[in-house]
Amino acid sequence: MNATNNEHVTLSLGPAFEQRPVVMRGPADMAELLPYLLGFYPDDSIVAVGLQGPDLHQGGVIRADLPASPADWPAAAEETAALLVALSERHGSRPLQVLLYLCQDPVTAHAPPVVEGLRPLADHLRAAFGRRGAAVKESLCVSDGRWWSFLCRREGCCDPAGNPVRRGPDPGPAAAAATVAGLVPRGSRKAIIGGLAPVGPPEAASQREALVRAEAATGTVSREQGIELLEQAFAEFAAGARELDEERTARLLLALRDRLTRDRGVEYVRPTELAPAERLWRYLARRAVPPYEGCAVAPLTLLAWASWVAGDTATARVVLGHVLRLAPGYLLAELLYESMNDGMTPETLMSAVEAQRRRREERVGKPVTAPDPGGEGEPGPAPAAGEAPEGRPGRAGGGRRRRRGARGKSTSAASAPADRCPDSPGSPGGPRSPKPDGSGPGPVALLPAPECGPAPGRRHARGARLGRAAACASAAVRSGTGLHRCRGTRQTARAARRAQ
Repeated sequence: MNATNNEHVTLSLGPAFEQRPVVMRGPADMAELLPYLLGFYPDDSIVAVGLQGPDLHQGGVIRADLPASPADWPAAAEETAALLVALSERHGSRPLQVLLYLCQDPVTAHAPPVVEGLRPLADHLRAAFGRRGAAVKESLCVSDGRWWSFLCRREGCCDPAGNPVRRGPDPGPAAAAATVAGLVPRGSRKAIIGGLAPVGPPEAASQREALVRAEAATGTVSREQGIELLEQAFAEFAAGARELDEERTARLLLALRDRLTRDRGVEYVRPTELAPAERLWRYLARRAVPPYEGCAVAPLTLLAWASWVAGDTATARVVLGHVLRLAPGYLLAELLYESMNDGMTPETLMSAVEAQRRRREERVGKPVTAPDPGGEGEPGPAPAAGEAPEGRPGRAGGGRRRRRGARGKSTSAASAPADRCPDSPGSPGGPRSPKPDGSGPGPVALLPAPECGPAPGRRHARGARLGRAAACASAAVRSGTGLHRCRGTRQTARAARRAQ
């Protein structure tokens, strides 16, 4: 039928396949294995898989939201191609060939197939990869349980109604091998995100009223009180609780706007803590009802972190992508996303988290200093006794930091309105970053859709930033300073973007 029938492709779907990789023998296998490759069923997505080496083994993988407007398709194609090449080069070599998927279900049950409407986007992608020296080996439309090849041009070869994607009780040999190895898709991306939507009536109204009351009282709540509230809530969930009263829920959602309070939640990743932590973060995220949706960003990021540590990389990928659509530039989410992109395992970051936790437990009772106004909407770390503020030796340096920060956009946790939680929806300007994986030798970047393409003549900065947060996290592990020290890397990257 087309190119993949005559040439096999070797896929690495996780550690279980290091000794026995899956061989994909044609477009039917390609369509069937897509959710195993990502860990979930993509929807409204562009997926690009790099193929490397003479044996055409899997390299990097990109998933991006499919732009709704065809006017944005050329820019999306260029960005997808540029990022896959950059990601592949960081992990070895440029892709020789590429597998492409365009995934979109019909709007209504009886609508015509979407394949013809997406063909121009497939052509843009093929041209964009061609300009970078990577031929498109196969290009599929996957929609409503069926697949079509955009490369099949022979008259009468392909059924206009498409070919069914193999599923259920009679999988193909490649999918059967993936299932035996324990690789089971977690469901669709939309379903995962839908399970985190804010609660509706009647709970929404009373929770909103509690948030209004808590917001009015935020000036009287200290960081220490917020941390104590978090520790109490976690202890109750660890003992089996499934909910909090609305007043404490509201106060805790607002307290998590403070970075050090949120970072206390990062520590709840010891084996006995993961399950109650995930329940608590899900519960809190769903109580961030309109117009306080921005307050879901912190618990959602903590949920993604706990899911990654627990081995549920599919949920971590989807939730982090959702967070960065809600709050572009949210630092912790970017750190986790880019760390996954760079092939790091959660254990690498857990070393820094655990070291930070041990140091804190050893110095229980030390006072916490005032927020650092140099951060991007997030209070800064408290220096240890005798330590100058980060990156600035001596008192004079620290004073300069405070004056510069005072002119910026930082807001302390005690005074920020709830509808402007740090990096909340509508906050200006954070970059939309390459996003995560963590399983398998091939790096995976999962991207929210760009709202618009780069201006003519400007380079896109996204590919250049790959691995920046992961490198910072590695340095944090080596130095024992903790993950909060990664703020400086972001400031450096922003300066580089301004120079472009």
